[in-house]
Amino acid sequence: MERDQEYERVISQYYGEEQVLALIMLKIDTKQAEAIAKEVSTFEIVEDLFMVTGEVDLILKARFENYTAMKTFVLDKLAPIQGIKDTKTMMVVTPFKERGERLVTE
Repeated sequence: MERDQEYERVISQYYGEEQVLALIMLKIDTKQAEAIAKEVSTFEIVEDLFMVTGEVDLILKARFENYTAMKTFVLDKLAPIQGIKDTKTMMVVTPFKERGERLVTE
């Protein structure tokens, strides 16, 4: 089994049908930044979208029904957008504080 397939199998088993909270970093053609941000912001699944400085240009936060829905969104919705050069997805394992509210108590 190829390395990518093995990774896919492990991640799919870990997340299964559980909801996935993801932070997705986008490297974009900055000349098209406004148009890309406007298009990405139209997706209902996107909760937050930020233009940032640093190694990436846009960061979005989204909650997905499950891992498969997240993968489908990245491959079928984000990847085809003209001007997006690269994506990096981080799945949240444990949120400790969100929208100003502590989620983990002592």
